Parts: sequence; structure tokens; C-alpha cells
Amino acid sequence: MKIYSWNVNGIRAVLQKGFKEWVSAEQPDILGVQETKIAAGQIAAAELEIAGYHSYWSCGERKGYSGVGLYTKEKPRAVSYGIGIEEFDREGRIINAEYPGFRLLTIYFPNGQSGDERLTYKLAFYDAIIDYCRQRTAAGDNLIIGGDFNTAHRAIDLKNPQQNENYSGFLPVERAKLDEFLTAGFVDTFRHFYPEKVQYSWWTYRFSARARDVGWRIDYFYVSDRFAAAVRDAQILGAVTGSDHCPIAVVIE
Repeated sequence: MKIYSWNVNGIRAVLQKGFKEWVSAEQPDILGVQETKIAAGQIAAAELEIAGYHSYWSCGERKGYSGVGLYTKEKPRAVSYGIGIEEFDREGRIINAEYPGFRLLTIYFPNGQSGDERLTYKLAFYDAIIDYCRQRTAAGDNLIIGGDFNTAHRAIDLKNPQQNENYSGFLPVERAKLDEFLTAGFVDTFRHFYPEKVQYSWWTYRFSARARDVGWRIDYFYVSDRFAAAVRDAQILGAVTGSDHCPIAVVIE
């Protein structure tokens, strides 16, 4: 089974750039998308459909902002939206899908760059997700957490770490939250397979950053450590264009 995640930076925009054709050619078993930027009812359901897939959407209250989606060949046993905390769920950042053998969370973590208030919100969001994931693993779930985490974890995960250490996305307090994920019993699948590999998943649209590969790795698949043995590979699909992010994937046994 191959599970993908992609911050599409606007589902309407990526639909004009061959998104459906890419999905049909690539044939992911599951694909989570983030930053869809659509409100409920803003786009006809038929425009979002892809043959062979069930789809689910969570939209934020604010139009043109946030939002996540899920395409899946197999219909999940259950799908819910959010984690039961209104201040986070109202931004449409989480789809929670239960499958035989695992639970998948597709998440678009907040960006903290617009000021102290949003940074505080981002850190609280991390805390809530980590607490929820601890609860689910304690209840016996195998978790797969995929999405845009909006933080580069270590110096290897961005081109210019020293120049960015005082900016949100690479602040020590944000990076510490990713440390908490690992100590809570989760595995960064890409680093599990490729501990020294330099590869990025996001590039600013400015300064020809992608052409020069001046990027950040901020998109991740984490899995609960007891499920890590079922993961056969983790990939960053840097050649795929259409967004300022590229897709990432994990191969599950």
C-alpha cells in the first residue's frame, strides 16, 4: 500500500495543473491533501471527484484559508473531522480516518509566521495533537500522521539553518515539539530510512528557490513506533510540480 501526502496550496489551482491526471497515473492507495483553500459548497463536488476514489473534505470557517482533503481507494471504516477541540477543529486542519490495522491523520499544522498570537496557537495545536496521538496509541491504535508540519526539525532539513533560526518554522520552541513527537513514541519515516539524506519538500516561490533547491523539509509521515516495521520506504517526490510543496509518500506492507 502506498500512502501520499501533498500540500497543494489551493485545490482549485492544482486542478488546473494536471492534478487529477497525476493521481490517475500515480495511483496512490490513499492521498491526503492540505491547504485546499476552499469553503464548504464553494466548488462543485463533481469537480473534486477522481474515478476510483472516495473523497472527504474538511473546510475552515474562514474562506480561502486552510482546509484538508482525503482521496482513498478503500472506504475507511470511519471518518471524522478534527480531534474534538473546537478552537482547532474550526480551521479545518484534520481528517481522521480509520482503516483495518491503522488510523490515518491527515493534518495541516498552523503557520506561526504572522505573529506571536499565531505562534502560540501553533504550539498549542502541536500539544493537542501529541496528546491525542498518545491517547490513541494507548487505546491500541497504530497511527500514521501525514501532512505539512510547518516546521523543519533539524539543520539538515533546510538549506540555510543559521539564517532561519530566529524565524518561525525553525524556532527552537517549534523544533522541540517535533522532538516531543519522537519521545512520545513516533518515528519520522523519512529519517528512519535516510538519516543523512538532504532533500526538501517546500520551496518559496521567491528568488528561484526551487530551481536552486533552496528548500525546507516540512512535510512528514510519522508513524507509531510499533507500526514502523510495517513501513517499507519513505519518499519525497521532488520532481512533481504544481505547488510550492511536492508530494511525499510512505510504502506500507
